[in-house]
Amino acid sequence: MSMDYTEKVMENFTNPKNVGELEDANAVGQVGSPACGDIMKMMMKIDDDGVIEDVKFKTYGCGAAIATSSVATEMIKGKTVDEAKKLTNQQVIDELGGLPSVKIHCSVLAEEAIKAALDDWEEKKAAK
Repeated sequence: MSMDYTEKVMENFTNPKNVGELEDANAVGQVGSPACGDIMKMMMKIDDDGVIEDVKFKTYGCGAAIATSSVATEMIKGKTVDEAKKLTNQQVIDELGGLPSVKIHCSVLAEEAIKAALDDWEEKKAAK
């Protein structure tokens, strides 16, 4: 990774938080395209009050994709579904101290993956 990445991007790439599989997830969202090379899968455990108790991710992509996934999960853990829905890719970028312009799409994928998982949870809840 020789681009101009911040120390926080590098830290979240080399030591990502919340990476892995969440066996008891009740909300799952996956976005991206194998054709472009970046795929993000978010798994969440949301309690009956709509609070995100746990969140994990699996990302296939570049270092910026892994870093944005890591930071985004940290930003929504413990938040309500409504609070997490308000997370924007710009907030993820700001939390990382910036991203090169060619990597902004990674933060968009993180936002979209979170929203896809929250939509999944709401659909399951409505179906009950």
